[in-house]
Amino acid sequence: MAKKVWGTLVENWSPPILPFHQKIAGRYVHLELLSAQKHAADLYQAYRDHDSVWDYMSTGPYSSSSQFYRWVNKVTAQPDVIYYAIKPLESGKSEGVASYLQIQPSAGSIEVGNIAYAPSLQKTKAATEAMFLMMHWAFEAGYRRYEWKCNALNEASRKAAQRLGFSFEGIFRQAMVVKGRNRDTAWFAMIDHEWPALQEAFDVWLSPRNFDDKGDQKEHLGNLTGLIRANSDPRVTEF
Repeated sequence: MAKKVWGTLVENWSPPILPFHQKIAGRYVHLELLSAQKHAADLYQAYRDHDSVWDYMSTGPYSSSSQFYRWVNKVTAQPDVIYYAIKPLESGKSEGVASYLQIQPSAGSIEVGNIAYAPSLQKTKAATEAMFLMMHWAFEAGYRRYEWKCNALNEASRKAAQRLGFSFEGIFRQAMVVKGRNRDTAWFAMIDHEWPALQEAFDVWLSPRNFDDKGDQKEHLGNLTGLIRANSDPRVTEF
């Protein structure tokens, strides 16, 4: 008779809480619970004339501020997806959105997604810290698994996932139909056992000491997280 094999015992396990906060504050950025009244005007101006932001999204682009306002009202009414406006302290204006979704406390799993950064936010310290703040809250709340999924054709998103420390887990073929087109989905995740080392990597990268007088980074985040990731995406080689 074959010997039974069991999964690792999860000791002292209790399901984490749902995201609840109105604001998450960092050194370079604040995340505020998304509101059409508070954030839609700034966000629309930040995205205006940059339709490529929406290329791999299930929504957008938006041709008018009223159309965008209605979208924000719609998504913030969803009970199972929590959207945040991303507001760099340097500008004081909302320049992007991101959300928690696929929130499964019973499994200890949560996903970050619906990430739309205006060009003014892209490749900034605030942009990186926003992602750090969201993952930090999730792991500190007790989640065991933190996911990132994107269109497999979205090279920028796949590159960003690895830079941030997510491990590549594979491609789900024909996972969706988005805007009338097939979408294969690339899956990435990080888990709680990796979090202490990842947090240390972010602390090093986000420190003011990591940037010279011109604002250029000394240590690259991808190099720091690369020591921790379990699996690498074969299509991504540079950070």
